[in-house]
Amino acid sequence: MQTHRIIDGKAIAAQVREGVAKEVALMKSAHGFLPGLAVVLVGEDPASKVYVKNKGEQTKASGMNSWEHKLPAETSEAEVLAIVQKLNDDPAVNGILVQLPLPKHINAEKVLNTIHPDKDVDGFHPVNVGRLWVGERTLVPCTPTGSVILAKSVQPNLSGLNAVVIGRSNIVGKPVSALLLRENCTVTIAHSKTRNIHNVVKGADLVIAAVGIPEMVRGDWIKPGAIVIDVGINRVPGEAGKTKLVGDVNYEECARVASAITPVPGGVGPMTIACLLKNTVEAAKIQRGIKD
Repeated sequence: MQTHRIIDGKAIAAQVREGVAKEVALMKSAHGFLPGLAVVLVGEDPASKVYVKNKGEQTKASGMNSWEHKLPAETSEAEVLAIVQKLNDDPAVNGILVQLPLPKHINAEKVLNTIHPDKDVDGFHPVNVGRLWVGERTLVPCTPTGSVILAKSVQPNLSGLNAVVIGRSNIVGKPVSALLLRENCTVTIAHSKTRNIHNVVKGADLVIAAVGIPEMVRGDWIKPGAIVIDVGINRVPGEAGKTKLVGDVNYEECARVASAITPVPGGVGPMTIACLLKNTVEAAKIQRGIKD
């Protein structure tokens, strides 16, 4: 008998997009402008092309302006930096996203740091990282934002929970820890070098796994009734020589113990683009001095 709740990332992402569309309509009626997102794609990476296409479609579906700058793989770093600077200077562009990975001859860190912090809808710029940690209004990385929204869909008030974040990356682990501190959680950051990690995780009311190791988190690590958010997306061998997607959590084992858990796929993944749209609206508000 199923006792856990499956957290439906697709349905919750649809709710976020619906909220974005309402805000966009309000901006148009109250302030006379539409937010706009520009995406820069360098090269022919198949996954990136699909991702950029989906971003463009969802941006337009929410009522926003969308621009795509598709560049050949041999484009020089100087040319990419020039395009980013041009987008920085364009008042119609509220959000800039440079799709990763970039070709090896381009310094990704240099390109990302050239994006104006107020247009950095990925939330990776050091200025935005600093703003997040000191508690200022800022643009926050999309996957951490989505992870917290999913957790709050189960328990709207996270205050006082013991939260364990597994993973310490700049993309997920660190920013999601900062967001959980804002929610008044008691936060522990664990990682691949943490001693007796299963005992650390066992004390958590909320587990967010973002370590990049397939099915690392086992059922006997989970406190009965805990909420489990699985950020991992790993391809592993499946049946008939095919690959399958699994998370950083052993879903079958952990689902028997958790009160609520995200599946992979269909959990955190759909939230990323939805939160990108949310960030584009927030960027437009910041740039125009519109209060939240």
